[in-house]
Amino acid sequence: MYTVKEVAKLLDLTQHTVRFYTDKGLVPSLQRDKNNNRIFNDDSIQWLSGAKKLKKCGMSVEDIKKYVDLCLEGGTTIQDRYEIIVKQKELVLAQLEEIKSMAEYITNKEKHYRDIINGIIPDDTNPSNWHVNSTCPLF
Repeated sequence: MYTVKEVAKLLDLTQHTVRFYTDKGLVPSLQRDKNNNRIFNDDSIQWLSGAKKLKKCGMSVEDIKKYVDLCLEGGTTIQDRYEIIVKQKELVLAQLEEIKSMAEYITNKEKHYRDIINGIIPDDTNPSNWHVNSTCPLF
């Protein structure tokens, strides 16, 4: 059995997050000791680890709770759980495309500055150097 502090360290979460997730019902196998302190077994750690991973994928605590509840209902909810995962996958992939776009932009910007530093092109990134009819190619 593990304490909140031990589980937080084990899963690289804050103690506050561990308590928050348990209060939201994301750890159905949670137990309490005689002093009403949370204690975790291996099943509890698995639930908490799953919740952490789903949260990292951008899933809301409310949706994670729905997912947990469906898991507890059993095999008849496979399709519902699948739909939750597919929806989240689509959101994550959209975020990935946005991040790829940002990476491409910042890579081009870095190359542009490198070309300025190496004297290949003039500094056209400083607005004080712009002329009325010219525009900076970075924008």
